[in-house]
Amino acid sequence: MTTKGSIELINKEGLRIDGRKVYELRPIKIRAGFLKNADGSAYIELGHNKIIAAVYGPREAHPRHVIIPDRAVVRCRYHMAPFSVEERKSPGFSRREIELSKVIREALEPSIFVEEFPRTAIDIFVEVLEADGGTRTASITAASVALADAGIPLRDLVASIAVGKANGQIILDLNGLEDQYGDADMPVAMMPGLGQITLLQADGRFTSEEFEKALALAVKAIKKIYRVQKEALKRRYIEISKEVLESEQ
Repeated sequence: MTTKGSIELINKEGLRIDGRKVYELRPIKIRAGFLKNADGSAYIELGHNKIIAAVYGPREAHPRHVIIPDRAVVRCRYHMAPFSVEERKSPGFSRREIELSKVIREALEPSIFVEEFPRTAIDIFVEVLEADGGTRTASITAASVALADAGIPLRDLVASIAVGKANGQIILDLNGLEDQYGDADMPVAMMPGLGQITLLQADGRFTSEEFEKALALAVKAIKKIYRVQKEALKRRYIEISKEVLESEQ
């Protein structure tokens, strides 16, 4: 039996609260081009997480003091809707949301050819509609698809997932209760096509052996998410092609 407080995280059969095995990813769905009014957008469902990402730009940077002469400035705003969690949160921005905005931006920025768009801004907006653990990693995954949907040149897509530990066992893709009551949490983001990690954080303790095992598990899951990202973009391109053909007829 695995408990922390009064929560049983893993039962005697080795199954987690939501019935998954320790190395099992939650169901994932991604849709590119979710919003019509944004330059690029994406919607992701990862388990019970429901998140929208929208991208605007490259466009003229305002205010002028943020302009960088030889590259684009990338800005990100991560926000959780008041109804996204069980206990209604304040509609304003919390310190955690400000911190995660920075984390998401830093995970995505290495993938963008910012040097191609001097003196401009690329704005990323993330709105969490429903949260159940792993919103930062799901947001990175969705925002990368939104960047691609906006036609912004990328070195590669960025996909992301978290691994963690409960009762000495490494687990993949922590849900809300596991994130809250587990022993450790390690979000990872990378450009799978290039094999380059863009985010690696850890909250809790891992032995060197556990760290290597967790990282390998994260990379394997990220490659699966990467395929889902590409399929979402392919569907989007097919939709656009059909719209163009219909408009020409």
